[in-house]
Amino acid sequence: MNATAATRQLFVLGFALFIGACGGGGGGGSAGTTMPPPPPPPPPAVDPQHLASAPTPFAAGCDGPAQNGTIYANAEVEPYLALNPLNPQNLAAVWQQDRWSNGGARGIVAGTSFDGGTTWTRRSLPFTRCAGGNAANGGDYERASNPWIAFATDGTAHQLALAFSGLALQAGSVSAVVASRSADGGVTWSGTATLIRDEADFFSDKGAITADPADARRIYAVWDRLSTSGFGPTYLARTLDGGASWEAARPIYDPGLNNQTIGNVLLVLPNGTLVTLFTELDGTTNGGFTALLAVIRSDDDGLTWSAPFRIASLLTVGTRDPDTGAPIRDSALLGEIAVGFGGNLFVVWQDSRFSNGAHDGIAISRSADGGITWSAPVRANADAIVPAFSPFVHVRADGVIGVTYYDLRSNTSDPATLLTDYWLARSVDGTAWQETRIAAPFDLALAPLTNAPGTGGYFLGDYQGLVSVGTLFVPLFARTNAGDLSNRTDIYAAPAISADAGASALMLEQKAMPRAQVAEAFEASPELRQRVHDNIVRSMEARVPGWHDAVLRRLQEPRR
Repeated sequence: MNATAATRQLFVLGFALFIGACGGGGGGGSAGTTMPPPPPPPPPAVDPQHLASAPTPFAAGCDGPAQNGTIYANAEVEPYLALNPLNPQNLAAVWQQDRWSNGGARGIVAGTSFDGGTTWTRRSLPFTRCAGGNAANGGDYERASNPWIAFATDGTAHQLALAFSGLALQAGSVSAVVASRSADGGVTWSGTATLIRDEADFFSDKGAITADPADARRIYAVWDRLSTSGFGPTYLARTLDGGASWEAARPIYDPGLNNQTIGNVLLVLPNGTLVTLFTELDGTTNGGFTALLAVIRSDDDGLTWSAPFRIASLLTVGTRDPDTGAPIRDSALLGEIAVGFGGNLFVVWQDSRFSNGAHDGIAISRSADGGITWSAPVRANADAIVPAFSPFVHVRADGVIGVTYYDLRSNTSDPATLLTDYWLARSVDGTAWQETRIAAPFDLALAPLTNAPGTGGYFLGDYQGLVSVGTLFVPLFARTNAGDLSNRTDIYAAPAISADAGASALMLEQKAMPRAQVAEAFEASPELRQRVHDNIVRSMEARVPGWHDAVLRRLQEPRR
């Protein structure tokens, strides 16, 4: 449109608005009538969204005897994504299918794409009864959770999940960390391998699986293993034959009595060093809790491990609906880690230090020496005024850092809805950030609920997925479906085409941008420390009901 035409169009529009404002009899309306309000603006433009999930393959009641809790059939949450190094068009993903309100789902579904995420096929994994699991094939469990997936250098996909029956650490419960592998890009999967199996005294949680980028035979799995006696160490299992067999699982870091780790993630540096990230929850003498992020390192393929190297205190207060106070089950206790060009490490997490404890933002810290020392946290989310939560990080081959997260900047004062956006922030140096909207605003209040009000909240997953194909970031994430309570959430792949720019182009864009907020030597007030403690309790209770009471009982027991 040229300038003259644009001016003419604006004049006609202004004249029409003037006539409408006069309330006259033109256009067939009666005197005194007013024009109807203008329609709401269209949702912000976003890149194409490709549906990865589908209607549930599971029948009602497939999980056995009557279950406690509310089942959200067709609700998919907590996706994770991996890219085949031998075929950049082959993506494999995993997610929870049919979420339960009090933990886990009816099963794990694996999705596969051979066109970069545009179209998907799906297959349920026999980790649970609903998916065909039984005592003979290692899948005699009611529920599954925490799916994770990785490709080895030979193109074999490896999957990890938690399978369980009964509530964690409760009488009669049983849980296991299970694995499977696929030699055809995720289309078909092997039988179930059980890495550890426990009864009521122990519960394994938040597992992750990693393939050595230099040796397809070496696959590593890590998780935290809680006990009723008050311990919560990091556990490791490894295979040296590409998943044909697994060594016995064993602890690699023990934070001590009434302390625990959570959110363990392992990766391999270019020089072969293993680095495991975790959150450590430490009990205090007065029954309080603090949290910190740290890594441990191994230079001998996981046989021995260093003492922890501290990254930062974790000062998350959790996310709530600003209008109703309803909680959101976010990633409050969980960090994520990625390795980039030259072996640089990046860790992201939720943290309230940038708002002086008012709400969480997205923090990122960098290590240039393999995890031994870490930079001061920097804020990566663009809008510092609203809560941001559930970050994930990935680094492209050209060194561009990508961080995805949800935030509430589109939310309104209407208490009936909780409008939420999904974003991708990009940076070449970790201090200046360029953001792209991945998903138009959706109503988070339609998401499955976890546990009772006050301990859980609206749930899309403890993490989401993010990979890159060349200079194209490919997020995989959960979002709600408007007005469809029979299909509350779905999983979408959203190649960020509008953000497809090389490192040099992005550097030029960011050259004149202001630097991100850095939280140097932040000191938490007593009030903030109390809020952090409260959020630790709320987050752990959502995972393990009765967790805090059990800890308090142990603290009151006499030392022996």
